[in-house]
Amino acid sequence: MSMLFSNALKCSAVRRFHSSTILRYPAGLENILGGGPAPPVQVKSLGEKGIELANGLVIPSACIFLDGQVFLWNVPPKPWKDWAEGHFRIFDVVVPKPEILLLGTGKHAAPLPRTLRNHLNQAGIQVDVMDTWNACSTYNLLAEEGRRVAAALLPRNESA
Repeated sequence: MSMLFSNALKCSAVRRFHSSTILRYPAGLENILGGGPAPPVQVKSLGEKGIELANGLVIPSACIFLDGQVFLWNVPPKPWKDWAEGHFRIFDVVVPKPEILLLGTGKHAAPLPRTLRNHLNQAGIQVDVMDTWNACSTYNLLAEEGRRVAAALLPRNESA
C-alpha cells in the first residue's frame, strides 16, 4: 500500500494551501506509539491525482482525517447515491468524537441527506458540507487551532 502513496504529486493544476510549520496540539492528545503528541494531518495541495499531505504522501481516493491519522474510506463515488449510516460508522465508535466533521464532496458541494445529517448530529458531531478544496483548507485552519476536527473527503474528480 505504501507504493500506492509513494508517487509525488506532479500536476500543473495543483492548488496550494496555507500550512504553518508551528503546530498546536489539543491537550491530552498523544501518540502512544511515538511517545509524543499526534500531529494533525495537514493538506499541502489538491490536484487531479489526489490529496497531497504536508509529508509528501498522495492519497488518490476517498479518505477520512481523524485524530492525527488518515483512513482510506470505502464509499460509493457519487455522493449520496447508495450511501448509508454505515459509511460513517467510524464516528459512532471513536472517542473523543470530533466537534466538527467537514465533508468534502468533490468539485462541488452536495447537500447531505437529512437522515445522514441527523445520524451524525445525534452522535454530537456538527457537519459542514463543502467542495473538497474548501474542506481541506478549512480542515488545515481548524487543526492548526487545535480543534477536534475531522474531514471526510472525496477526490476532486468525483462530484455530485
